[in-house]
Amino acid sequence: MDTKLDYIKKQLHTSGYKLTPQREATVKVLLENEQDHLSAEDVYLLVKEKSPEIGLATVYRTLELLTELKVVDKINFGDGVSRYDLRKEGDNHFHHHLVCIQCGSVQEIEEDLLDDVEAIVEDKFKFKVKDHRLTFHGVCNICQDK
Repeated sequence: MDTKLDYIKKQLHTSGYKLTPQREATVKVLLENEQDHLSAEDVYLLVKEKSPEIGLATVYRTLELLTELKVVDKINFGDGVSRYDLRKEGDNHFHHHLVCIQCGSVQEIEEDLLDDVEAIVEDKFKFKVKDHRLTFHGVCNICQDK
């Protein structure tokens, strides 16, 4: 976790920001719960357990800053709740997700499946792709077995 924290600290410094104690507390919660796709409220409740002096507005501002700097991606799986997902170090693109419409589980696909599609879009439509998101909605293997 320290290596990832150092990487995020460098990203902030490169953009002219400091890793304040409030920002560090928020980043640590995201790192500790990397697989959970937390909402801002979830992050706040976990931050508050360790640092009760940090307010909800500070957590929101930190999450927005981290989104702006592409440290995290703000995502919505169709349930009306914005969630935050750490971008993997060195990733040029957002990773893909499989969302189960029965149990709500979310699985991540780390490999980029859209390189060919990007090339077609850039060539055919003369559109320079900067990022993309792909979410599959369906039924996970656990729910299929039930």
